[in-house]
Amino acid sequence: MANTKPITKYICSECGHITTTKTGKCPSCNSWGTLEMLEEAPPATASSKKIFSHVKIMSALDVKPPERISTGIEELDRVLGGGLVPGGVVLIGGQPGIGKSTLLLQAAGSVAKNYDAPVLYISGEESDAQVALRASRINTSSEKLFLYSGSELEDALSNLDNEKFAFFVLDSVQAMSADNNSGWVGTVTQVRAVAQRVIDCAREKNIPAVMIGHITKDGKIAGPMMLEHMVDTVLNFSGEGYSAYRMLRAVKNRYGSTDELGIFEMREDGLIPVTDKSGLYWNRDDSAVPGVAMTIALEGNTPLAAEIQTLAARTIFPYPRRTSRGIELNRFQLLTAVIDRRCSISTNSHDLYINVAGGLSLQDPSADLPACAAIASALKNISLQPGMCWLGEVGLAGEIRPVTRIDLRLKEAARLGFHTAVVSSREQIKFSGIKIIRVSHIDEALAGLLVR
Repeated sequence: MANTKPITKYICSECGHITTTKTGKCPSCNSWGTLEMLEEAPPATASSKKIFSHVKIMSALDVKPPERISTGIEELDRVLGGGLVPGGVVLIGGQPGIGKSTLLLQAAGSVAKNYDAPVLYISGEESDAQVALRASRINTSSEKLFLYSGSELEDALSNLDNEKFAFFVLDSVQAMSADNNSGWVGTVTQVRAVAQRVIDCAREKNIPAVMIGHITKDGKIAGPMMLEHMVDTVLNFSGEGYSAYRMLRAVKNRYGSTDELGIFEMREDGLIPVTDKSGLYWNRDDSAVPGVAMTIALEGNTPLAAEIQTLAARTIFPYPRRTSRGIELNRFQLLTAVIDRRCSISTNSHDLYINVAGGLSLQDPSADLPACAAIASALKNISLQPGMCWLGEVGLAGEIRPVTRIDLRLKEAARLGFHTAVVSSREQIKFSGIKIIRVSHIDEALAGLLVR
C-alpha cells in the first residue's frame, strides 16, 4: 500500500531554502530561527496521474495584442512596454522611502481620472490618514480612487466584486495575510499565498494588479524566489540617497522589453518624469581636462550622454591599484591591459581610477572606446579634443567593433552640440549631421587625437 503521509519539510523565511531537518540555523543563509514547517503532498503514483490530450495547433490560434491601460505617466508606461495589461500582475521593488508608494499612488489617481473608472489602492502598512495626506500632497485625490487600509487580503479583494475596477494596487505583498495559511505576516508561506491570491484575482476579473515588494540588504525582493517567477513583470525602483533622481528598470517583462530605463525626479509634489536625460550625466563643461571622454550610451531606446572620467596617479608599490565606478571592474582591467599591450602605453607605474559622472552605470559595449581614450589621456596627461564623442567596442586584439543603433546615437550627439564622432571603420552610417572619424584599431584611434 502506498504511503500517503505528507512529507514534512522546513523552509527558510529569509532565503527560501528547503530542508528536511529542523535546525536552529538555516544551512544556506545562516539565519537563526527562520525555518518553518512546510507540508507537501507525496508525489503522485503512476496510477493516479492523469493524461491530458487536449492540445491545439499553435499557428491556428487567433491571438491579438493586449489592449493596454495607460498609467498617465509616460516613463512608467515605456518601461512597462506601453502600459498595464488586463489580467497582468506587476511586482515593483525598491529601497524603503525610494518612492514606490508615491509612484503607484500617482498612477492610480491618473487612471481613475483619465478613464473615469474606479481604482482600488490597498495599503497594508499605512493608515487611511497617511495615504490620504500623501494623495493630497501630490494632488492625486479623486472620487474614483478608493482606499482600503488593513492586512486582511480577502476582505480587501472583496471590494472588487462591487463594480468593474480599472486596476488595483497592493502595498505591500509582505504586509498582507491570506486566509487558511499559517505563519506570520511576511513569511515565505504567507507571501507566496498572498501573491497567488492576487494573481488569481487579477486573472479572474481580467484587470491589472500591481504589488509592492520589500527588498533585502542585497537588493533582492524579499520572500521566495518563486515570487518573481509567478508575476508577469518585475520592476526595480532605485536611486541614491543623496540624489533626487530615481531610476525604474524592468528585470522581467512578459509583455515588453527589459532594456528600457525610466528616470524620475523626486519633488515635493511627487515624482516628475525626466525628459532630457542626457543633462543628468553631463555638466556641459567645454574646458578640456586630461582623462575625460564623452560617449552616447543606450539604455533601451534612450540615448544618454555619458562622461567617463579617469585619473592616473603614480605609485611606488609593485601592484598598481585599479578602482572603477560605473564600469565593471573586470572590464576596466581588460581595457587597461589592451592599452598597455596594443598601444605601448605603460600602465604599470600608475594607480588608475575610472568613474562615470552622475552615478550612471554603463553596460553598453560602446563605452569601451571612450574608456580607453580617457585612460590614455590620463596616463599621458594630455586632453582630448573638445566637442568629440567616442563610440565603439574594443576587442582584445585592439580592433574597434561597431555598436548598435549608431544613427540614433549620432543624432543625439549632434543635438547636444558634439561636432565630431570617432566610430568603427565598419559602421554603416546614414546620418550626416556630424563629422565622422573612422578607425579600425585602438592605436589608430588614439594617434593624432590628443591635444597638447
